[in-house]
Amino acid sequence: MTTDDIHDMGPFVARLGRFGQRLGESERAHPWVVDVVVVALVFAVFCIPDLVNGSAIDADAPRAIRAAFTDLPVPVMLMLQGGLVLPLLLRRRMPWPAYIIVWATFAVQWALGAVLRADVALFIALYNLALRGRIRRLPWACGTVLAAMTLVTVQVSTVVSAWVALFFLLSAPTAALALGLAVRVRRAQLAGLRERAARLEIERDQRGRLAVATERARVAREMHDVVGHNLSVMITLADAGAYATDVTPHRSKQALVLIGDTGRQALDELRRVLGLLRETHEGHLDEPELSPQPGIADIDVLCAGVRAAGLDVVYRTAGNLDALDGGVQLMVHRIVQEALTNTLKHAGAGTRVQLGLQVDGTRMNIRVQDTGAVSRTDRLANKEGHGLVGMRERVALYGGSLSAGPAPGGGWTVDAVLDLNPRGGAV
Repeated sequence: MTTDDIHDMGPFVARLGRFGQRLGESERAHPWVVDVVVVALVFAVFCIPDLVNGSAIDADAPRAIRAAFTDLPVPVMLMLQGGLVLPLLLRRRMPWPAYIIVWATFAVQWALGAVLRADVALFIALYNLALRGRIRRLPWACGTVLAAMTLVTVQVSTVVSAWVALFFLLSAPTAALALGLAVRVRRAQLAGLRERAARLEIERDQRGRLAVATERARVAREMHDVVGHNLSVMITLADAGAYATDVTPHRSKQALVLIGDTGRQALDELRRVLGLLRETHEGHLDEPELSPQPGIADIDVLCAGVRAAGLDVVYRTAGNLDALDGGVQLMVHRIVQEALTNTLKHAGAGTRVQLGLQVDGTRMNIRVQDTGAVSRTDRLANKEGHGLVGMRERVALYGGSLSAGPAPGGGWTVDAVLDLNPRGGAV
């Protein structure tokens, strides 16, 4: 076979594959139609010629061969053909009973010494049994086929050698069994691949939903930090400005200016968070002009804002804080922001806050302690809001720990410890 011959087989094999695929789809969609068509084809190709000629042996065959077989009357031949062909209608739902009926008819026919072209139904039933029947039935099927082929060999031994006849007679059922098992294994492999593909699709969808849930939690945490802190500062400044209107009007104007600055800062941070989520019509992310993520250097500005709102913040640092990566700095800024927001919200203006950041080797310590009222500490000790939950989630990303609760001498303390060993960035 030349290279051109192999190349020419490509389109033929492709067309054959497409034909097999369409045939399989038709079989799954209309199984009874396919069964009826198979029986009709077998009857037309193998039964009608025997009924027309009155025998499966050609008229010009040698006299010795014609004498070795019995000519059957048409009614008897038609009954035997029906016993061979009609059980094929049940081959899909009852492969073993269909095979047994075909085999029994085959045995009766050869016991009468007759030969029929419809004997091909035995090999079709055997193929179907290997394809759809129970595997433990196959040894019994092999035994019955061997017995049937032995009976045929005895009948034809007067014409050809018994061993030669048995060899060729066993080739057909062996091929039918092998083909049925091969198709069965192939279908099992395809079913396994489809199941695996479906399972992978489900896992992909689950990972997608998990990623969406994680992103929603991250955005909710960012929104809480940005909006919660700035609104708390603005509310406190508005209350102070309203109080100062009648006492010191210039302080009221100063409060309004601070409210405007805080609002603009909050708007910039909201644009940064929401700008990362907005998609353009072309399907890629917008790239707006955004300020960088806040870090430890911005804590001074944060403290200035809450001081303007009435808190007395004392801020101390120790260690090389500037060497921390951006993820850690953002996390530290958010934890300090949430702690100061809680103090401003629950303790109110005039509260003294001790804020300390310390880097010690691979550990980062954050401590925020205020002198809030006892009633406030009792209330928060029994209830953990979204802010504390968000802080715990952030600290957990770095394998750290966070404790928040009433201080022994009064007030409220937030202590956070971060592990600075590289193990993934923060959100």
